[in-house]
Amino acid sequence: MSGFRYLYLVLAIIGTYPMVFFIRWFEEFGYSLTAMADAWHANDASSGLVWDLTIAAVALTIWVITESFQRKNFRGLWAIAATWCIGVSCGLPLYLFLRSRAKS
Repeated sequence: MSGFRYLYLVLAIIGTYPMVFFIRWFEEFGYSLTAMADAWHANDASSGLVWDLTIAAVALTIWVITESFQRKNFRGLWAIAATWCIGVSCGLPLYLFLRSRAKS
């Protein structure tokens, strides 16, 4: 495994860390996605961050779909699930890791 490929994998694993905060929030306030969405828009700074990450997630999703079908590397589609279920911090490095695998 090349150095960059290893780095992408490490970053994808580290990118799961933000889920710790979501889990803590759910444990404290209950498992309501509506309440969490309200919390994301508690102020202008957090709303800006939510929009920034949402736009990045949409762009990443389009890129992954387009390139996965062009390259016929359908394993890359796992990055979409990681992006929307965990976050861009996991999905992007995961896709780079999957994309950089040696051709068989």
